[in-house]
Parts: sequence; C-alpha cells; structure tokens
Amino acid sequence: GHIQLPPPQNVTLLSKDFDMILTWTPGEGSPPDVAYTVRYESQERMDKWIKVRHCKNIHSTSCNLTCVLPNFFIKFRARVKAISGKLQSPWVESQFKEYYLDVELAPPVLNVNVQENVLHVNATFPLATCVESFSWMYDLNLWEAGSEDKKQYESIFRKNTVTIDTTALRGNYCLSARSSFQSIGFKYSKFSQPVCMLLNRKG
Repeated sequence: GHIQLPPPQNVTLLSKDFDMILTWTPGEGSPPDVAYTVRYESQERMDKWIKVRHCKNIHSTSCNLTCVLPNFFIKFRARVKAISGKLQSPWVESQFKEYYLDVELAPPVLNVNVQENVLHVNATFPLATCVESFSWMYDLNLWEAGSEDKKQYESIFRKNTVTIDTTALRGNYCLSARSSFQSIGFKYSKFSQPVCMLLNRKG
C-alpha cells in the first residue's frame, strides 16, 4: 500500500485587513517536520494550477495570496498539500473568492496634527502595494467626549487630509474613522479606536 501523509484540514480562503489569505490546519497525525506547498487557479484559466513561489515547502499554515492574483475582478481558489521527505498528501482545495467583491477592510490608523485653531487629520491604511491603486476611502467622525452628537466627514479619498476648524470647540474632543470601498455596494470596516484631545483650554 502507498503511504500518504494526512492532508491539510480546514482549508479556507479568507479576506482579512485588505488581504486575501489561504489558511489551513495540519492533518491529524502529521509529522513535526511537515511542510506545505500552495497553488492557485483563476476562473479565466480553469485546470491551470499556478505555483506560488513564496509558499513552496513552507512550515507556516497560511499563505498571503493578495499580490499573486493576476486579476482582482475574477474568482479564484487555492489548494495546498503537505510534504514530508518523500511523502506527500493529496491536494485540498479551498472555495472560490474574488478580491474585489470579498475583500474585508480594516479600520485606518488616524494621524492627527493639532495646531492653533485647526486640526489636520489623515488616515493610513495597511495596504499591500498591489492594491494601493483601488479607490479606498474613509469616513471620519468628530464629537465632544460624552456626547452622541457626531459631526461626520464622509467619503474622503485615502490620501487626502481633512482640515477641521477648532476655533469654536472647547473641551475634550474625539475622532474615529472607518475604511470604505465601493464594489457593488459600499463596504465598511469597523470604526477605529477613538483618538481624544483637549482643545482650546483656557489655561
């Protein structure tokens, strides 16, 4: 009988924080030195499985495929097999996903520059270089701490700075932002942790 390695389990293509990642768990009874190799195919060229150079004989149980994708507007899937010495497991395939439709966003990180009577706010996104050209946006909220009344600044291009006149604001104010992206409908991340600051304190 031909001895095979246990195949990887829970093979899942998932999007997290702007990336598309294949994840899996080791098959039950896998040897400690087990390594993995990943390939993918896209719906433009079915039955052509393409090697992923940075995920060949790797020991981790995930592979970032974001910048490997030839086309962000076409569904693709990936597969993974286990390797140990001369033994190999069968390939195990993921479901199909499409970056453009299935991408999940992360909250942006806010950079706030406080000057006299004005705030300059911009957002940075943890984006892979290959997806920087997409029209990522963000929404910004400003409110007085303890108040439910939020001033909203919506659909700001990722690289643009919001300038807020603070002349009339006194006390503790907070800012929070979320990433947004328009595919078929709008997608949003969760809001970022609030950044709070004291404005125009008479001292």
